[in-house]
Formats: sequence, structure tokens, C-alpha cells
Amino acid sequence: MSGVLTVVTAYLIGAVPVGFLIARAWGVGDIRAHGSGNIGATNVLRTAGRAPAILTLVGDVAKGFLAVKAAAAVAGDPWPVAVAGVAAIAGNCWSVFLKFRGGKGVATGLGVFLYLAPWAVAPAALVWLAITVTFRYVSLGSVLAALCVPLGTLMLGYPAPRVAACAAGALIVILRHHENIGRLLAGSERRLGEHRA
Repeated sequence: MSGVLTVVTAYLIGAVPVGFLIARAWGVGDIRAHGSGNIGATNVLRTAGRAPAILTLVGDVAKGFLAVKAAAAVAGDPWPVAVAGVAAIAGNCWSVFLKFRGGKGVATGLGVFLYLAPWAVAPAALVWLAITVTFRYVSLGSVLAALCVPLGTLMLGYPAPRVAACAAGALIVILRHHENIGRLLAGSERRLGEHRA
């Protein structure tokens, strides 16, 4: 039972809609009615500005990290901790507080991965930075970085529960970007800093 409660708690932590709350505090209203409709830091940046975007990024990363850290403090078995990490990412993507809508799991996933496999995050972060700076597609950088994390866990010999959690979390992030992937293939994806009428 403690394992179930651990996973549910991690989901609820992940489900806290940080970007939604920060955008509302900044006077934007419902962030889902602006820009891409996403509650993540990129849309907050485009809609509300740099400071609320940074707060959103930090908050989303922190909740992912803390959700898994709390699970590890309660559960002795590594598998409930791994499942809790996936649950935190799912909470961000399908938040019970937003009628099971939410973000794309990138920043929350980063927080989860930083706890479960920190050494696998470093090269993935470099991939994200290189792609985003070079091509200015945040979505492409996020998808490729997500792919790198489970590959890194395998190459670095992390335990099976952590490898599985990182793979499942990365899959969620990639699936949540399916519309972005379609726009990338069509050449219509919005670049970072690009303004459209």
C-alpha cells in the first residue's frame, strides 16, 4: 500500500500546474488561452516574459526532483521510486487540477532524471543546448535530449528500475511532442524568439 501511496503522491506533486499558476499571478489569466496553449516555460516566456518563464522552469524541475526524492525517502524498493518518477511526469502532462490537461513533461522530466540518473542528464543537456541554439527549435532539442537520457542510462550501467523509468519518461515527453514533430516535418514549427501575427 505504501508503494501505491508513494506513486499517487508523486503524481499529485507533478500535477501542480506551475506555469498556469505563475502566468495567472503575472496577470496573464489562463495561459492555455495564449500562444501554443501549453503551460510550460516556453509558452510562458512567449506570453508573459522572461522572469515568469524562469520561475516556471525552476518550479517544474523542482517538483519532478522532489517527487522522486520524497518517494525514495518513503519507499525502500527501487521499483516504486522508479514508477513514482514516471507518475510525476504523467502528472505534469495530465494534471488532475486542469481536468487532465497539462504540459509536455520536459522540465518535470528533467527534475526526475536529475534524481534518477544525473550523469545521463549532462550529455542530454548538451544536446538540447546545441540543437536549440543552432536551430532555435525548443521542441526538437527537447525530443532529442529525451532520447539521449535512456540511452545514457544504459551506457552508464544504471540499475534496471532507473533505466526503465527514464525510458518511460522519455517516451511520454516524445509522445507529448507529436504535434511539434508534425510541424517540424512540415516546416511550420515556430522557432524560439520568432514572433507571428
